[in-house]
Amino acid sequence: MNSLEKYKKIFMDTFNIDNTKLEGLEYNKITEWDSIGHMTLIAAIEEQFKITMETDDLIDLSSYKKGKQILSEKYKIEI
Repeated sequence: MNSLEKYKKIFMDTFNIDNTKLEGLEYNKITEWDSIGHMTLIAAIEEQFKITMETDDLIDLSSYKKGKQILSEKYKIEI
């Protein structure tokens, strides 16, 4: 499984959604992605990719797309 597939699976498992809902997905646009869901998501990302995200990045990760950008640019994870 490549990094993009892992990233997708984290979102699908955390929020119990299918991959058709990933593009355009944003924080608080679905009931599952509230503050608790956000921290669950962050924990899963950190565990999967063996990273510790900085506080600013936790706050900035406000969408599926933005998360890919942060992981790619800041943490050098090929997504």
